Amino acid sequence: MNTSAQVKLPVEIGFLALLALLWGSSYLFAKIAITEIPPLTLVAVRVSGAAIFLMIVLFVKGERLPRDGRSWWMLLIQSTLSSIAAWTILAWGQQYVDSALASVLNSTSPIFVFFITLIFTRHEKITGLKFLGATLGLLGVVFIVGVDALDGLGQEVIGQLCAVGGAMLYGCAAIYGKRFTHLSAPVIATGTMLWASVVLVPVSLIVDRPWTLNPSFQAIGALLILSIFCTGVALLIYFRLIKTLGSLGVASQAYLRAGIGVMLGVIFLGEQISIVMAIGIAAAVIGVAAINIPSRKAVVPSR
Repeated sequence: MNTSAQVKLPVEIGFLALLALLWGSSYLFAKIAITEIPPLTLVAVRVSGAAIFLMIVLFVKGERLPRDGRSWWMLLIQSTLSSIAAWTILAWGQQYVDSALASVLNSTSPIFVFFITLIFTRHEKITGLKFLGATLGLLGVVFIVGVDALDGLGQEVIGQLCAVGGAMLYGCAAIYGKRFTHLSAPVIATGTMLWASVVLVPVSLIVDRPWTLNPSFQAIGALLILSIFCTGVALLIYFRLIKTLGSLGVASQAYLRAGIGVMLGVIFLGEQISIVMAIGIAAAVIGVAAINIPSRKAVVPSR
C-alpha cells in the first residue's frame, strides 16, 4: 500500500464529509427558495451563480479555460450528466414525490456506479468489501429516512423514475469525470457550470419569465447560498475527489448526505433522532469507510 496515499486518505475523507455537508444542506436551502422561485429558474440561477464564482476562482488561481474543442465537448457531456439533466429531472420529480422517498431513491448513485463499473467499465477494482459497503450504506439511508418512506414506492411512478434517473446520472457523471486527467478541478467545475448556464438560462427565461417573480430576501439569500457554496465550492471538492478517491468513493457521499439532512432537520426544524435513525447514520458512515478503504494490490485488467 502506498504510504503517501495512507497519509492523504484522512484529508480526502474530510473533503468527502465537507462535500456531503454542502450537498446535504442544499435540500434545506432549495426548500426555502423553491416556495417562491420555480424549479427551472432556481436551477438556472444556481448554475449561473456558480459559474460566476468559479470564474473568479480561476482568475485568482491564474488558470485558464481549455481552448480545444475536444475538452469543451467532454465538459458538455459531463455537465449534461451531473447538472443539466440530473438537477432538472430531479427538481421536476420532487413535485410529485415525498422528500423522504426522493432522498432514498436519490441516494442510490453508488449502487449504479458499482454495477456500471462491475459490468461495463471495470475502471476500478470491485471487491467484496466495496459491495458490502455500498449495501450497508443503502440500508443506512433506509433506516435514516424511515422504512415507512418506502410505502409509497408504487405511486407517482414518473416522479420516482426521475429521482432514480437523477441518481443514475450522478453515477455516470462520477465515472465519466475520471477522463479529465488533463484538466484541473477548478477548470472542470467552471466548464460544466458554463455549459449548464448556456443551456438552462435561456430555457428558464422562456418558460418561467423570471422578471415577473417577486421573491423575498430570504428566498434570494437561500438561492445565493445554494449557488455559491452548495454548488460552486462543492464542485471544486467533487472533481478533486474523483481524482483522489475514485468514482465509487466520491459517489458514496450520497449516504452521508442523507444523514446530514437528518441532522439539519434536528437543528433547524426541531426534529428528533430516534435510535433507528442513529443506527442508520452509523451504518452510512461505516459503509462509506468500507467503500473508500484502498486496495492492497493494484489490479491489472485482463485483455
